[in-house]
Amino acid sequence: MVRPFPGSRRSATPGRGLRSIRLITGVLARDQLRTGPVAALANGAVEAFVRAAAVELTQRINAVSPTVFTESADHYGDLFAGFEPVPVRRAAGGYVRSIEGHQTGRICEIG
Repeated sequence: MVRPFPGSRRSATPGRGLRSIRLITGVLARDQLRTGPVAALANGAVEAFVRAAAVELTQRINAVSPTVFTESADHYGDLFAGFEPVPVRRAAGGYVRSIEGHQTGRICEIG
């Protein structure tokens, strides 16, 4: 028996009966910043895990990867110069697509 992961939920798609695992990563997996190698390592590891785990798991697994959030741009914006901030609401749409969609092993880049 496969036990559900914390934070997983049943898909709302009738008849599917599969659980969905979704993780968050970030733009540092793709674009580097000064003082960001540890964050880049963590983000890249999450993305690699999602792709590899999709082959092994019976559940769907995906990640959402936004740039800096608009709501936190005042605090972190200087670190992400040149990156277009995205509202949390837009990133939430990536989660909905990850949960309700049919794909697995995908990284949903937002922004």
